[in-house]
Amino acid sequence: MKQDDRARFDQALLRARTSAYSPGEFVGQESFMRASEIRELAVCAGTGPGVSVLDLCCGVAGPGRFIAREFGCTYLGVDASPGAIKIARARTGGLPCRFEVATIPPLPAGRFDVVLLLETMLAFPAKEPLLQEIARALGDGGRFAFTIEEGLPLTAAERERMPDDDTVWLTPLDEMLVCLEQVGLALRWHADRSRWHRAVVDALTAAFVADRASIARQIGERALDELLAAHRLWSEWLHGGRVRKFAFVVEKIDGRISDVPGVPLDGQLRR
Repeated sequence: MKQDDRARFDQALLRARTSAYSPGEFVGQESFMRASEIRELAVCAGTGPGVSVLDLCCGVAGPGRFIAREFGCTYLGVDASPGAIKIARARTGGLPCRFEVATIPPLPAGRFDVVLLLETMLAFPAKEPLLQEIARALGDGGRFAFTIEEGLPLTAAERERMPDDDTVWLTPLDEMLVCLEQVGLALRWHADRSRWHRAVVDALTAAFVADRASIARQIGERALDELLAAHRLWSEWLHGGRVRKFAFVVEKIDGRISDVPGVPLDGQLRR
């Protein structure tokens, strides 16, 4: 299922997405992240007034607009979908947000204090070229905040089951940590979000099923069936430990001790 017609999908799924999240946790996101997770990640990345934020693969920018509103930062959202950017611009509501249509890499020119990549690292088959671009875009001490689906690459049988499998490129944790180190990004904070994202994906699946008739009228039965199939697979993999979900903040190394708040590394990153 290709969600190229973002306005149609956005409208069709809005009621179900709103109902799936606990009060205050839905801010227009198209992912499994809750607003409280988005806020915590922004805090741990040092976001605040005067901080320049680049949001990669921002989609309709629900999380980006939420961060700009909560923290008063300057914000640039980038996405390859003109439809998504059109929606994001229409919903800015006077916030200090700018948006560009662009495929990454490469990244927009300039230096940024914080780079975000929420829920879309999965879509990049080759991670290192993207990380090199992100490191280039950060000034010394700049932070990269992102989420990652951790696990071995999909097998042929798993790809057969996953709709749009060409956007699903899992990464083993050790491989990601090596890539970060090679481009000069040091891990400062992490959180395992697997349990929470299992709960969200199950709630979204139930909400889509409950609103099936309305959703199918707008996007078609086939698209809805593929959406449900993908969500059920994520639920299965998260419940069984096939995939783990992490949030990370890394910092461009410049020889200083980080003052970014967060949790020190521990053995929880290892299986």
